[in-house]
Amino acid sequence: MLNIADTLYHWCREARPFALATVVQVSGSAPLPPGTALAVDTDGNAVGSVSGGCVEGAVYELCRQVLADGGPPARARFGYSDDDAFAVGLTCGGEIQVLVQRVDSVDQPHLAVALEEIRRGRPAAVAQVVNGPDDLLGRTLCVLGDGSAYEGTLSGPREDRAVAMQARALLRAGRTGLVEVGGDADTCPERLSLLVHTNAPRPRMLIFGAVDFAGALSRAGRFLGYRVTVCDARPVFATAARFPHADEVVVDWPHRYLAATQVDARTAVCVLTHDAKFDIPLLRMALSLPVGYVGAMGSRRTHDHRLGLLREAGVPETHLARLNSPIGLDLGARTPEETAVSITAEIIAHAHHGTGLPLAHGTGPIHEPMATRGALAGH
Repeated sequence: MLNIADTLYHWCREARPFALATVVQVSGSAPLPPGTALAVDTDGNAVGSVSGGCVEGAVYELCRQVLADGGPPARARFGYSDDDAFAVGLTCGGEIQVLVQRVDSVDQPHLAVALEEIRRGRPAAVAQVVNGPDDLLGRTLCVLGDGSAYEGTLSGPREDRAVAMQARALLRAGRTGLVEVGGDADTCPERLSLLVHTNAPRPRMLIFGAVDFAGALSRAGRFLGYRVTVCDARPVFATAARFPHADEVVVDWPHRYLAATQVDARTAVCVLTHDAKFDIPLLRMALSLPVGYVGAMGSRRTHDHRLGLLREAGVPETHLARLNSPIGLDLGARTPEETAVSITAEIIAHAHHGTGLPLAHGTGPIHEPMATRGALAGH
């Protein structure tokens, strides 16, 4: 639902009832991930999408029906039909399950609070019951960035605490995913499946080295949704005018800046300096941190020499195995812009465990199904 958070916030503030259709399960090559939503208000206005166009008409009519009837949430499954290629379904060959529910903000005032946080760019999570007893289906619980939860919205305090714990874990990781709670005496007797929609701060891309490649990479990183920082110890090169697409330009020694700044498992560290006095202390530190990606630019000869220096500096082999160098995928890139595409393609593949191979050379579904994230509370 976060894809339409701004509109939903205004509808909640206006106390305007609406039907919310949420993708709760995906298999095969479905076009949009779980959590994507379409909403329809009482005037027939629609916002969002659940399939990129394949089944929007059918979902729209189902939303209108749920709004008119005022009944319980409804489920619908859409997939490709070999028997009837013209039936309403996904032309891509995948399958989605959609939950359609009526939302009245007077019954869920906490939802407007969470949506306001999200539209302001602040971290928040909305846990939505997508499988369980009929009287709980579609109910929500919200967790804000400071860890506070709007409790009492599910079936009891124990259920709320269990869901809030899972939602906080997913919010810390910046992930939207399914969690399972209940089915035992310690949490609640009812087994619940919840889709936790999370809005976390933008992941960070730290680019070290104020070179021409950094300009193109900062632009590509910004396009992909990263909060981009360019850092270099040389003030004549590290200027905002040279890197207008970066969120911030820092003049500092790279390893000193990295030691002082905040990183997490989604952070991408890109070392473009080509200078051992910068690279070695920086990479030694970066490879010891819980960041998502570390890449360093240079030829294969430079890479081999760099590895030797890192070993001399005491960097263990387990850390060296995390280094992506030479940085980027083999796309035949030559220009800074092409190189930026090569680097960001590798970052995307690394984040999603992609192969980096042409899709035409593969078999099976293009999109892997989203795994259940129930174990993230201790992640």
